[in-house]
Amino acid sequence: MSFEILRIDDKIFSQINGKSYKKDCPLPVESLRYLRLLHKNLDGKTLDGELICNVEIAADLIEIFQKLYAANYPIEKISLIDNYDADDELSMRDNNSSCFNFRFVSYTKKISLHGYGMAIDINPLYNPYIKMVNGVQSVEPANGTPYVDRTKNFPYKIFEDDICVKLFAEHNFFWGGNCWDDAKDYQHFFRGDVNR
Repeated sequence: MSFEILRIDDKIFSQINGKSYKKDCPLPVESLRYLRLLHKNLDGKTLDGELICNVEIAADLIEIFQKLYAANYPIEKISLIDNYDADDELSMRDNNSSCFNFRFVSYTKKISLHGYGMAIDINPLYNPYIKMVNGVQSVEPANGTPYVDRTKNFPYKIFEDDICVKLFAEHNFFWGGNCWDDAKDYQHFFRGDVNR
């Protein structure tokens, strides 16, 4: 396996239909692409990865992941979120990096940029989404609480000068770790509306 961009064929569609590609998804399947790629984990082992994204960012993601791979940047796993029944919390808890999943932004009725295949989450367990909701701190995934304190050092941590942040920025992606005052989404890289 190497780095490839493929159309969504019948076999792949059968995997995502009714899961990440829900019946009310407004995005035509023709606008999605299936990516096969390589990545390395913390031990330096080369692993196969797969994700689905919008055709508009497919070539950029391939280039980014090629450079991350060449730099030995650790990513624990990259698997279709459909392997978790498109349950974002389950995928994040397992530190799975993923992209397309038709869903809404947490605590809103607005379609997430993941729902358009225009956002990707990298090593989400160690780079949680943190937001105050009704005066209470919400952390997603729930088991990501130990990684809320960004002054600590731990594996798979994404930070401001990280090569991952720099590569995504070079390809005109925003990083959720420095976009908003009311929330931090350290796992999240996206192209599109910075106001979510």
